[in-house]
Amino acid sequence: MSFNTEQHPGVTAQPDAATRGFTLNHCMMRVKDPAVSLDFYTRVMGMRVLRKFDFPEMKFSLYFLHRSDTCDAPDDVGERTAWTFAQEGMLELTHNWGTESDPNFKYHDGNAQPQGFGHICFSVPNLDTAVAWFDQNNVTYVKRPDQGRMKDVAFIKDPDGYWIEIVEAARLKNLGR
Repeated sequence: MSFNTEQHPGVTAQPDAATRGFTLNHCMMRVKDPAVSLDFYTRVMGMRVLRKFDFPEMKFSLYFLHRSDTCDAPDDVGERTAWTFAQEGMLELTHNWGTESDPNFKYHDGNAQPQGFGHICFSVPNLDTAVAWFDQNNVTYVKRPDQGRMKDVAFIKDPDGYWIEIVEAARLKNLGR
């Protein structure tokens, strides 16, 4: 028998057939300055912008980013929109217009009190190489891989102070044993 799910209180042993095909498309985070955040997520984290939407009547923009070494998105804007919403593991950056010019504006990062949202996570092929890249780009750390009780896991901050966990899957085999 192949692995299906770990069993814990509240876990449904077998998802209902009605949920077949459901996938996690994206998570959304609000950003103060899209130029700063887009630089970080495209240059430092290697993501690509698949689609941008502007909503002038509500004064906000949405940027959908994806991490992939290949991008076979359609050129037609409507087809690319449909294709974007069929992807997995995207990050949506939401920019409420005007926040970038307010020096006192700041979003809650979810880790200060009261805690809520915690972090997103990127898996990297080599943690040491990723740490060297982050150092080269002056990325702010919450925790380096050799700090704290949980080794081989880093936490960095994006320009808005949101935490990003950085893991190398092969180093986590003994986690939770």
